[in-house]
Amino acid sequence: MLSRHHDPIAAIATAPGRGAVGIVRVSGKGLAPLVRQLCGRPLKPREATYLPFRDAQGQAIDQGLALYFPGPHSYTGEDVLELQAHGGPVVLQLLLARCLEAAQTPDPASGQALLPYLRLAQPGEFTERAFLNDKIDLAQAEAIADLIDASTEAAARSASRSLAGVFSQQIHTLRDALVHLRMLVEATLDFPEEEIDFLRQADADGQLAHLRHTLAGVLQRAQQGALLREGIKVVIAGQPNAGKSSLLNALAGAELAIVTPIAGTTRDKVQQTIQIEGVPLHIIDTAGLRDSSDEVERIGIERAWTEIASADAVLFLHDLTRSPTPDYQAADAAIAETMRARLPASVPVLNLWNKSDCLPPEQPLPEAGILLSARTGAGLDSLRQQLLQLAGWQSAAEGLFIARARHVQALHSVRDHLDNATQQLQGHSPALDLLAEELRLAQNHLSAITGEFSSDDLLGVIFSSFCIGK
Repeated sequence: MLSRHHDPIAAIATAPGRGAVGIVRVSGKGLAPLVRQLCGRPLKPREATYLPFRDAQGQAIDQGLALYFPGPHSYTGEDVLELQAHGGPVVLQLLLARCLEAAQTPDPASGQALLPYLRLAQPGEFTERAFLNDKIDLAQAEAIADLIDASTEAAARSASRSLAGVFSQQIHTLRDALVHLRMLVEATLDFPEEEIDFLRQADADGQLAHLRHTLAGVLQRAQQGALLREGIKVVIAGQPNAGKSSLLNALAGAELAIVTPIAGTTRDKVQQTIQIEGVPLHIIDTAGLRDSSDEVERIGIERAWTEIASADAVLFLHDLTRSPTPDYQAADAAIAETMRARLPASVPVLNLWNKSDCLPPEQPLPEAGILLSARTGAGLDSLRQQLLQLAGWQSAAEGLFIARARHVQALHSVRDHLDNATQQLQGHSPALDLLAEELRLAQNHLSAITGEFSSDDLLGVIFSSFCIGK
């Protein structure tokens, strides 16, 4: 039995549902006999051929285009056959079943099945084959899924740059510089009897400083790329009737949440993803925070606190028309105290003062926070810019690439090891063996980004998130 990574695989490569065109894809070594069985004749490589797709009895299932890509010049690096038919789910299932059935047809020469181990592909297995066959590296493979899942134009363009290898090239540049520095250190360790100070003559200190500077730039762009992909979770919180649902509707530009003068209208969270300058922000409207005897409302309030505790940023909304009253001030102060207790210190809380359009002229303005009106839109532009600042967004450079949280974490680990290496190198009596170990660990973390140094568990997690047929 062949290993899983060498089994021929087949799957429907287009999204579920009806469409004008649907694709069934097969990948594996030695597909030429299967191509003849399915198409009734050999196909010219990389040339679309219009023909009928027939079942085992010779009856036409459909008519469409067949394309054959002999390996290694294919997406997966193996032989690939694509059958493009009409996009009905029944037609595609029949074609897929025909592929699996034809694979069991006896070869006239040997009497054995053409492809006895052809099976249904697992999620992401075609792209995993491309990675294992060195068609793309791991960062590029992840960029394929990110391009498919992109929720904004900026994210799609950045994912396309990563797929083209922009991110990988920067990682390779860092790795090559790190390998050269490791070579100098290893030479000093291997030839201690030499009186030549390899590290000082080669300006190892300067090389390490340049490496750290380059890494800082890559890390900054990776953090921006991860922000484009992931966005941040922003929770709107406050007392009932402060205008939380109105603010969500205003930011989303649609009537998503019910707005009434009745306190406690919102009983559960309402979520919408918006984009500001291409950055996705996941805005969550929650139940008004207060003591309530209503069981359903209490459940909604507890859920609100759960969302607040897991937020990346909190918009604490205050009602300007009620803020001068002592009872309202006391309730706001109690909410603020509870937030401080439940939220990590790193999570920002932005004070928003709503209903500025109803503010009496004699009422003093708050000393801090943003004045706005969810009804008229006043102050929303200022809020949007504040949200970008809370997210940590900076004006995106044209060459920005997409990145994931694991990439950013790996780059942080590289930075930590290079910091430790600098301390060793600049010490009074450098411990070269420790310096070499820090550089080795830094290189391993860099290689984990592109997949040159990775575990099977990591690959399983990454590719299992892909869609079947990709």
